[in-house]
Amino acid sequence: MIQGKLGDDDELFFEIDLIADNGLELPVDAMLDTGFSGWLAIDIQDIEGLDWVYIRKEAMRMAKAGVSEFNLYAGKVRIDGDEFYIPVHAGEEVPEILIGRQWLKTRRLVADMPAGVLTLETVNT
Repeated sequence: MIQGKLGDDDELFFEIDLIADNGLELPVDAMLDTGFSGWLAIDIQDIEGLDWVYIRKEAMRMAKAGVSEFNLYAGKVRIDGDEFYIPVHAGEEVPEILIGRQWLKTRRLVADMPAGVLTLETVNT
């Protein structure tokens, strides 16, 4: 289970590790965005030092911008001590590192704002 933290505008942040191709681990605060249907989205300039494998271009519908084109990469992350190879969407002007609702297929989100509790825990299926 990972403890999250609430942002100034009640955003849901969780610390994850981005793992570069050379094994370097970069801890980052990622914002959970339930409107994002993928695993991870990152600004294109933040992905350069990770040396993740480029897969292809992919169009995605964005809430504010309509359809935008993203570069899709094979990336490696660590969440709650477990490592995953996942598809990563990299695009221009992505303001935060985003984790999407794919994570909620295997994890339970508990967000109790009055109590200040924010967790993401593995669900045994």
